[in-house]
Amino acid sequence: MRALTPEELKAIEAAVREAEAKTTGEIYCVVTEESSHYGETAIAWAAGVALLGPALLLAGGVHVTIPDLFSTWSASDVSSAIEMAVRHALVGAIVAQGVLFAVVGLIVSIPAVRMALTPKHLKRLRVSRRAHEQFFAKNLHMTRARTGVMIYVSLAERMAELIADDGIHDHVEPNTWDKAMAALTDGLKHGRVEAGFEAAVRLCGEVLAAKFPADPNDNPNQIPDAVAVLPRP
Repeated sequence: MRALTPEELKAIEAAVREAEAKTTGEIYCVVTEESSHYGETAIAWAAGVALLGPALLLAGGVHVTIPDLFSTWSASDVSSAIEMAVRHALVGAIVAQGVLFAVVGLIVSIPAVRMALTPKHLKRLRVSRRAHEQFFAKNLHMTRARTGVMIYVSLAERMAELIADDGIHDHVEPNTWDKAMAALTDGLKHGRVEAGFEAAVRLCGEVLAAKFPADPNDNPNQIPDAVAVLPRP
């Protein structure tokens, strides 16, 4: 999925500024290319396919054979022939596994392939973890009334996370953010990330304005309105 353009980032920033004008709450937007390297995906697939090496050899018609036995062969000759055939088969299997590991590892290391083969539950876990890391790294838990909300989007995974601080939980139901998350998800699904962001910001602003209305005499902007753009980890 493509990155947001400067114009789209400015539009989201304007939406944040407009929403925060009606509330003492703070909305912070974060977008990242990817939330994790998922390096273990390539290793897991390469190892799994490599383990199938011997089976693939058998399926391909490779068998352990020894020369025809003649009556003149001694027992030691037969033993040596069997040992040599088994050794060749083992070496072939090891080489096949090594080649398969390297080839599959390289293929799965391609970003698009790696992302497609990474289990969804692992992507969800990594997106959630990095979102929470950013929530605390940007000090959203340090706002005056603990009313910070972070909207986090990870483009490669096409996933989003919304985190509200402790000061909000006592005043809103958990499903209050469902509409905002639905807007984000819809934007990611249709390749309109900026539209998803803007809709989510507006919906979050409405929730915050209802519970934490703006004080015209005391409404400092505690968190920057600009969208934080994070590189790949």
